[in-house]
Amino acid sequence: MIWSKKHRKEKSPFRFNAEMVFMAATQPLKSINSYFNTSNLGLTSQEVNERLQKYGKNEISHEEKLNPFILFIKTFINPFIGVLMILAIISLVIDVIIADSSEREWTGIIIITTMVVVSVILRFLQEWKASVATEALMKMVKNTCFVKRVEESKEIDITTLVPGDIILLAAGDMIPADVRIIESKDLFVSQSTLTGESDPVEKFADAKGKKYRTGSVVELDNICYMGSTVISGTAKAIVFETGNRTYLGSIAKSLIGQRATTAFDIGISKTSFLLIRFMLVMVPFVFFINGFTKGDWLEAFIFALSVAVGLTPEMLPMIVTANLSKGAIAMSKKKTIVKNLNAIQNFGAMNILCTDKTGTLTCDNIVLEKYINADGSTDQNKRILRHAYFNSFFQTGLKNLMDKAILSHVKELNLDHLKEDYVKIDEIPFDFTRRRMSVVVEDQNLKRQIITKGAVDEMISICSYVEINGLAHPMTEDFKQKSREISEEMNRNGMRVLAVAHKSYLNKEMDFAVADESDMVLIGFLAFLDPPKPSASQAIKQLHDYGVEVKILSGDNDVIVNAVARQVGIDTRHTITGPQLETLDPEELKEVVRRTTLFSKLTPHQKTEVITLLQQEGNTVGFLGDGINDASALRQSDIGVSVDSAVDVAKESADIILLDKDLNVLRDGIIEGRKTFGNITKYIKMTASSNFGNMFSVLAASAWLPFLPMLPIHLLIQNLLYDISQTTIPFDKMDPEYLLKPQKWDSSDMSRFMIYIGPISSIFDIITYLVMWYIFDCQTPENQSLFQSGWFIEGLLSQTLIVHMIRTRKIPFIQSRASWPVMLLTFTIMAVGICIPYTSFGASIGLMPLPFSYFPWLIAILLSYCVLTQIIKNWYIKKFTKWL
Repeated sequence: MIWSKKHRKEKSPFRFNAEMVFMAATQPLKSINSYFNTSNLGLTSQEVNERLQKYGKNEISHEEKLNPFILFIKTFINPFIGVLMILAIISLVIDVIIADSSEREWTGIIIITTMVVVSVILRFLQEWKASVATEALMKMVKNTCFVKRVEESKEIDITTLVPGDIILLAAGDMIPADVRIIESKDLFVSQSTLTGESDPVEKFADAKGKKYRTGSVVELDNICYMGSTVISGTAKAIVFETGNRTYLGSIAKSLIGQRATTAFDIGISKTSFLLIRFMLVMVPFVFFINGFTKGDWLEAFIFALSVAVGLTPEMLPMIVTANLSKGAIAMSKKKTIVKNLNAIQNFGAMNILCTDKTGTLTCDNIVLEKYINADGSTDQNKRILRHAYFNSFFQTGLKNLMDKAILSHVKELNLDHLKEDYVKIDEIPFDFTRRRMSVVVEDQNLKRQIITKGAVDEMISICSYVEINGLAHPMTEDFKQKSREISEEMNRNGMRVLAVAHKSYLNKEMDFAVADESDMVLIGFLAFLDPPKPSASQAIKQLHDYGVEVKILSGDNDVIVNAVARQVGIDTRHTITGPQLETLDPEELKEVVRRTTLFSKLTPHQKTEVITLLQQEGNTVGFLGDGINDASALRQSDIGVSVDSAVDVAKESADIILLDKDLNVLRDGIIEGRKTFGNITKYIKMTASSNFGNMFSVLAASAWLPFLPMLPIHLLIQNLLYDISQTTIPFDKMDPEYLLKPQKWDSSDMSRFMIYIGPISSIFDIITYLVMWYIFDCQTPENQSLFQSGWFIEGLLSQTLIVHMIRTRKIPFIQSRASWPVMLLTFTIMAVGICIPYTSFGASIGLMPLPFSYFPWLIAILLSYCVLTQIIKNWYIKKFTKWL
């Protein structure tokens, strides 16, 4: 905070100071500039540079890009890596520390450590690549504010604000720092990000005295805090705190990283701990069975540890991260910024997309098509255009696209000199309840008038007169109906219509308010054209093909919403307006929201309410919006999508920001989301079913065989090779049919899948035992090496083949082939596994070459395994209508 020397106190540069805020709030306006060491003209560039160097950039502790070393360390923090690290330590103690020097064995420790390092490095690389790509694109998105400085007044990046800067605020602005209001006009601010209260509060410039010290700092009615949003009105304010010294900065740590837990997150967590519980139950069983049947308790313990390693899905965090990161990187190449990685998965689950039509379905290039008199005749003298121009030019609030279209049209006609004959006296800012705004202007003859423009119905309600051929006539019901018919006719042609009214010979000097918008004279209409995008119709059809229903949630009137919807191919049979929604009871409302596709004349609160009701029906709802009236809906939706040109608060509320307004990008996002979900589900189902089957196989072998079915080192190597074969899953393809439907997490299907699919591998493991026992006569400990080599190869190959069996509901290799990285790596691992027993390395770990007569049996077992799995798969799909 910049204080004059007599007020300046020592304080921490990164600590919020409530006492100073109270002092700032109680300063009288006449001494406010000296108190904050600024001036009416703002700061000089030298003062800005000095304060920027002293106080730093106006940034709070958002989730910044982590130091690579810290990010690498954090990738170790997950339960599976923790389990492996514990097992590695136990192995170190048993195999090295307490073992005789001649019997020390490092192989197990090296293999477990390799598994950990491979998983961690792959996960780290994926997270780092995603953060770099996202950071590069985030630099293209900037929040700005209008600042007044001595050299010039201009729009600047909010990060360059310093204490003492004078800023101008208008509807749609996000408060860029902690500020003291020094001028205001009907200023209403939403502080929901700070207080949770949805209702906006009015802010004033006048200090209220000592009563300020009795309440909370957020209740100060002449102080606005960073992160709040201007709902309506205008203001001038002095910045007194920036960055981490702001109120928001003081609570930033509690805000960082907080997001709602989705069904997907919960499902991943449940599956993870289910697999850990399997391991905790399995290991003691294996230990005791082998200890009692073989008599060597130390060997039984080491074998049980190796089984624990095999049952630990240490690659799961890497697979999840790699899939999400790959999706984010793929979207970044299409100029789409993924602010929240989890939004990629939510894209895949989305089955309803709600959108405001402006800028998403239409070209967002509004032009003033025509301006007509109140009776429908052409405005020959451009009187209506002149009044509309004064209204748009003199307002200090957020200039919307229609204001810009008016200003552009006047400039094209070289009529912008008209403003020179008028001065602005006052204004009544726009808000979303009145849906109109007014300015009060005075000409050189001191004639004062109020000029209002806004939505037709709202304008008719404040007009007592209508101007026909230069004369004011009473606004009768016939004239009202005529006005509505003129408006509706233009709406049916796809044009948006605003009405213009005025009132002259005002006696009031200043402080005009909403009450002054009465007894107005309707003078005419403005018609704007914003044609549908050529790609909108095709994009909506594609979204429908992918199982996503598109609903329009618009503040526009129903006629124009219907007109745009018809042109882009959205069903217009079920429509409703905001006022009609208000008349429905809760049960009727649920039913209407479910079937309605076009919502018009909605308030911001109603948009949020519609999304909430859709979510309560079990839908995953996306919302695409770019206005201040969309911010609440963006926060409420499962996936909020905004655009780079959106108002600040909309961009802050969104999960994803499009640098190009194109619905086709949403389709791409949906596909990426479903690919991500499918590939993660593949790994989880492969691992869960494989572990469930291995549990039976190991228990059966431990109880039956007079020797270990595999040595601990065999299990570790087999598991390492299997883990390596899984690393390409994020790069696998999904069947086109899978991508056509929204995909949601189903916990009940996971346990069902394990029970039905897991034991299949156990059947063929036991057949392998029987073949090795009876065909190759491996019935004594002297022949255990041959037995172990046979099961080592069969176990590895069947585990690797299951990747291809589970990845598709079709017949693998024939109807559906994996991507080339998956094919290459899995077959390479299978080849390596077959070769190991024939190498010196294999001999060193107790494996031996198998006779060639083994391989026909191996081929028969693997083919039978694939055939039975396919048969069970077809039955499973027919019974439960689901595979992945």
